[in-house]
Amino acid sequence: MAVSLLGDGVFLVAVAWQAYEISNSPSALAYIGVATSLPQVLLLLVGGAVGDRFARRTILICADLARGAAVAVLSVAVESGHARLYELCAAGAIIGTATAFAAPTFDALVPQLVAETQLTQANAIEQFVRPAALQLAGPALGGIAVALLRPAGSFALDAASFAFSALCIWRITPRPAPPERGGTSLRQEMVAGLGYVRGRSWLWATFLSATVTYLLFLGPTQVLLPYIVRNALHEGAAAYGTVLAIGGAGALAGALFAGQRRHPQHAMVWIYTAWTVATLAVAGYGLASDAAGLAGAAFVVNGAEAAGTVVWATLKQRRVANAMLGRVSSIDWCISTALLPLSYAIAAPAAHLFGARGTLLLAGTVGAVVTLGFLWVPGVRAPDSALAAARAPG
Repeated sequence: MAVSLLGDGVFLVAVAWQAYEISNSPSALAYIGVATSLPQVLLLLVGGAVGDRFARRTILICADLARGAAVAVLSVAVESGHARLYELCAAGAIIGTATAFAAPTFDALVPQLVAETQLTQANAIEQFVRPAALQLAGPALGGIAVALLRPAGSFALDAASFAFSALCIWRITPRPAPPERGGTSLRQEMVAGLGYVRGRSWLWATFLSATVTYLLFLGPTQVLLPYIVRNALHEGAAAYGTVLAIGGAGALAGALFAGQRRHPQHAMVWIYTAWTVATLAVAGYGLASDAAGLAGAAFVVNGAEAAGTVVWATLKQRRVANAMLGRVSSIDWCISTALLPLSYAIAAPAAHLFGARGTLLLAGTVGAVVTLGFLWVPGVRAPDSALAAARAPG
């Protein structure tokens, strides 16, 4: 995972710079975002059900090989000097499709690798490694790679990282999964997963909260942040990589902080508070007047998000049966990212209407209000009440 995410961090910088080389407009990167996120959203429910039905290790290997092949072909196309925007979109679509199967399957595999008592530490490690590779070392390396190897060489590095990841997963020996259910179709299992989530408001309300919040800020952030660095600050790929890297350092700090604490008694309050702070800090991108300001906002955004995510992942893994975990994780990913294609699509029109900085300022403030508001949906704090009752003296 660490090496694969390192390659993904390189990809983030390379694809942004290659897109803006083809067309120096926010719509260029927005098209790639839509092409990547749309198949992911459409196939996540299937991916989760497949992850609960078949060998999770095999699914992850196939997903890595598919993504690696797509980026390798893209590297050749870019090196030829005749790459078009649709080729970047096609590679993004393959990556999104494979991720629809890999993301929920990875979440469900973790409890097969460690004991329940170690889940918080395991999730903290993941939330430490993920930003360290994807947001800190990867973008920093990506800025250097784009400067030295150009985007084509950077894409080749990402392809190699997927191949290495597949090799590592091949060598994993997970503990046996729960016995497979007999006599049920894939569709029936998907319906069962949806029914499970529908009966637990702490799950579906949190998923919906993320849906609205991601709609407001995720697309604009990923599209407009490199645009601001390139066109408002007149900086290069190295500066953009540095901003992302500082954000990664913030995520490391947040993961370490959450991982060293006991699982909080009021877990849902903890999670929503952390995510509200992260969303509000997105407004800092709009207020920043230089790269240092962007980096400071990135530190807070990613740090608070990681701190909440460590606790959220542990809560799901403890309170959701492992046989259902792949489907619940896929529903989480599906609902949370359902409007992500629209988020990318509206980024350019919003920037035209409000300006790039104004769009980010509005996204952060409105998103924070929405996030915090969902904490008061009836039943959202049910896990907190259950844990308090379990700890009460008999």
